[in-house]
Amino acid sequence: MRLAPVFLGSLARRRMATLFSLLAIVLGVALGMAVQAVHQAALSEFGRGLRTLAGQADLQIVGPRRGFDENLYAVLASRPEVAEASPVIELEVKRAASEETLQLLGIDVFALARVTPALLPRPNEPADRLATLAEDAIFLSRDTQTALGFQPGEHIALQTGTQRTSFRIAGDIPGAAENRRLAVMDIAAVQTHFAMLGRISRLDLRLADGVTPDAARRALQPLLPPGVLIEAPQAAADQAGNLSRAYRVNLTLLATIALLTGGFLVFSAQALSVVRRRTEFAFLRALGLARRSLFAWLLGEGAVVGLIGGVLGVILGHGLAWAALAALGGDLGAGYFSGLTPTLQFQPDITAAYVALGLLAGIAGAWLPAREAATVAPAQALKAGDEGALPGGHGHPWLGLGLLGASLAACAIPPLAGLPVGGYLAVACLLAGSVMLLPRLAAGIARLLPARGPVSARLAAARLGAAPGHAVVAAAGVLTSVALAAAMAIMVASFRDSVDQWLNQILPADLYLRAGKAQGSSYLDDPLQAGIRAVKGIERSNFTRHDSLRLADGQAPVALIARPLSRDGKDLPLVGASRPDGGPAIWISEAMQDIYGWRVGQQVALPLAGRLEKLHVAGVWRDYARQTGAIMIDLADYQRLSGDRLINDAAIYLAPGANAGQVAAALTAMAGPGGLEVARPGEIRAISLGIFDRTFAVTYLLEAVAVAIGLAGVAASFAALAAARRREFGMLRHLGLSRRQIGWMLAQEGALAAGVGVIAGLLAGGAIGLVLIEVINRQSFHWSMDLHVPWGSLAVFASGLIALAALAAVLAGRQAMRQDAVLAVREDW
Repeated sequence: MRLAPVFLGSLARRRMATLFSLLAIVLGVALGMAVQAVHQAALSEFGRGLRTLAGQADLQIVGPRRGFDENLYAVLASRPEVAEASPVIELEVKRAASEETLQLLGIDVFALARVTPALLPRPNEPADRLATLAEDAIFLSRDTQTALGFQPGEHIALQTGTQRTSFRIAGDIPGAAENRRLAVMDIAAVQTHFAMLGRISRLDLRLADGVTPDAARRALQPLLPPGVLIEAPQAAADQAGNLSRAYRVNLTLLATIALLTGGFLVFSAQALSVVRRRTEFAFLRALGLARRSLFAWLLGEGAVVGLIGGVLGVILGHGLAWAALAALGGDLGAGYFSGLTPTLQFQPDITAAYVALGLLAGIAGAWLPAREAATVAPAQALKAGDEGALPGGHGHPWLGLGLLGASLAACAIPPLAGLPVGGYLAVACLLAGSVMLLPRLAAGIARLLPARGPVSARLAAARLGAAPGHAVVAAAGVLTSVALAAAMAIMVASFRDSVDQWLNQILPADLYLRAGKAQGSSYLDDPLQAGIRAVKGIERSNFTRHDSLRLADGQAPVALIARPLSRDGKDLPLVGASRPDGGPAIWISEAMQDIYGWRVGQQVALPLAGRLEKLHVAGVWRDYARQTGAIMIDLADYQRLSGDRLINDAAIYLAPGANAGQVAAALTAMAGPGGLEVARPGEIRAISLGIFDRTFAVTYLLEAVAVAIGLAGVAASFAALAAARRREFGMLRHLGLSRRQIGWMLAQEGALAAGVGVIAGLLAGGAIGLVLIEVINRQSFHWSMDLHVPWGSLAVFASGLIALAALAAVLAGRQAMRQDAVLAVREDW
């Protein structure tokens, strides 16, 4: 430990470079830790809520959103495999004249006590035991009452269809006190008020002693109608975790890019520090310090930076996670866990893993400079003037080209467990290959620079050509951050432009009307549909019904959308050509094609109203709203096959000369206050794009952090480089150059080094953007999009970054230029 002040003390002497390296690692670890902590908190809260709802159930019978025949309850309850069965209706209901929604459960209180006792309601008055059976009684969890501002005994108005129905708050739910959106009613009352007569949403089963869930599945599944499946109670949590996993992993990888950039900063700082301290290392070697010990101590410098960065990063990460939960929610704006209020939990294993990542980044960054320092002969390093030497060479172009070729092969790897592992590998190969080719690119750019011009410009160009390794040190972080920013800019611009075009195509009507966003309990019945058609000023109205289907065990429900469609489906945003055959047809989203393998022209069996109906897949359409898959069917075919006459929303086409405001007022007057919502296409488009921008808010933050880190890398590199070039600056002063000219030289060197990184970063970013669009995005979310490159934004961004890099280089070199010219060139021994 006698050598600790020699090595670790150098970190304090190189305050600027150490600070930037530390900051980069802190930010990389913090962002990754924040994403992990937020999503883990959301998943834990979601799973805890599901466990409360499932209680002691071993299995659950689940079906479509409209539910299934309640007679199935009697069939299954009498089976020897089933000890107890509890019927449940689960609906999302909307408060009248409000945007707030509740999770309403219709329960049989007698069966519930034997399967899910945690959901047993408690009346306000202990003597009022029959309150749980009253048709107008509702029970709200304690947190729900507090959040909505209600007291026991007051009335709450809920929207039933398009009408307003008042219910008395008859008590609370002690076992679910912390659930902020839970309400419970008698199952018969829910069936009566919410158009669910004869139907239930699920059955919670407690199995008989000695019966395993697998054995029960084999015995009971044949008794169920098509579209009704048996699931474990935790299946919904697993499905929610799978849905959000790709989004979470993508954000974590963006944070990892920031951490990787931090490793580049450690590398640049250590590489330039090794150049400055070669004489010092030579003395230590001459005094008996072994190569292995020198190598270990230099690795220790990087490890200290990485360890401190990791510790500070996890602390900052928990702070960022708390702020993100408050500002964006448990899904970071993506909409996977809306309505939850998760709380952060300290997880020692995850925290230790992120501290280890910071440590690994510091060690990885110091590895090559340490190896370089350990291989230099002491006699050579002790030569006067050798401390200013910079690494040269032209990198490893063949290895770089090989990595670029490997990225193409990686794109062909299919997703593993729903994750685009091949796409991530392709991004890593593109970044590594680009860094390997940086020296060759720097040398090529130097040859293209004009041989004439101001002295400072010629010196800067000569240095770039003579020492291309310097370009790698200064530009590696710039390349990584620019590649990330450019790739994300291309992907987000392409995605946003495609979503904009998609909205324009799916919103062709003049007005849109819906009964409410709670599609399970808000609907338009036949009389109201007839009344809408008769409103003056309406030329025609297209009605839409929303439902969900269960197609496969372990998969999330698939959206079913029934609306009037042309026979060729040309009014849909089709991907490729359609193949209608004249019979009942469906159009599937890209997610259906990827998840279930359905193809155009194929005949598939669709469970509708408890029966399997054979339908023809006529085409594939883009759907940016549903990640789990969607099926579009003509409304007339759906109503004929299912018998369901209810409607959720309508597209209104105005007659020529009709006033949109007057028609909207006439429509909203047909129901109670807030019963019908009317919007123009422009309003829906603005709201949708606002949600899109909020979803990518964290992505924008990560881009900004990466760019800032890259710019910090230029400043740190040139600060250390300028300190190592004091003699060079002194010699230039003796040859007649002024400080201003040396400053211009440094500015042009910074601009050239950053320019090399920016050019390489833009090229790599374009390739990574294609991988994001065609591989990662498609395999993660099953969405395709059209390429749209924001040329203007990228040009402004690149120019600004080069200008800032030139300024950073000048500011970093000011301290070295202050030394007197005579002192700068004096011989030390």
